[in-house]
Amino acid sequence: MIRKRSITYLAGAALLVLSALSIAACGGGGASASVTPPKSADGHTATLGTANTDLGKILVDSNGRTLYLFGKDSGTTSLCTGACAQAWPPLSVTGKPTVGTGTNAAMVGTTARSGGKQVTYNGHPLYRYQGDQKPGDTNGQGLTAFGGRWSVISPAGQAVSAAPANTGNGNGY
Repeated sequence: MIRKRSITYLAGAALLVLSALSIAACGGGGASASVTPPKSADGHTATLGTANTDLGKILVDSNGRTLYLFGKDSGTTSLCTGACAQAWPPLSVTGKPTVGTGTNAAMVGTTARSGGKQVTYNGHPLYRYQGDQKPGDTNGQGLTAFGGRWSVISPAGQAVSAAPANTGNGNGY
């Protein structure tokens, strides 16, 4: 009898977990696309590359996550620190950044910041957004937070001005 209850309990718990995951998968979010991590010319995962999304072709990191620029930054100097850098983690490297297909290697650089080096593209420090849950999410597009506007960045090195397809989940901080 105890064994039967244990199996019933485990089956019920598994069903609860699967239901929660299904509901979460259907939740809001920004524009998204199926994005694969960028590869360098030698086939290794690149620090940054490009992906096609609802906002057009944009820059992504080595995991296929959307990269953003911060309108408040001054040249290659990042003005996003503390709580800002927690919500918008900088794209950091320890060595030289590698580029994937669709990016311009001449536009890639680094800038010093507390704790290391941050990748720049066309002179803009690059960031991810903690509100993006998976590759292809662009939930940070057009948000104003920490005193500036956040925009995805095109392979040409410019802020993408297109509005997100879905206004997102309100995580503007």
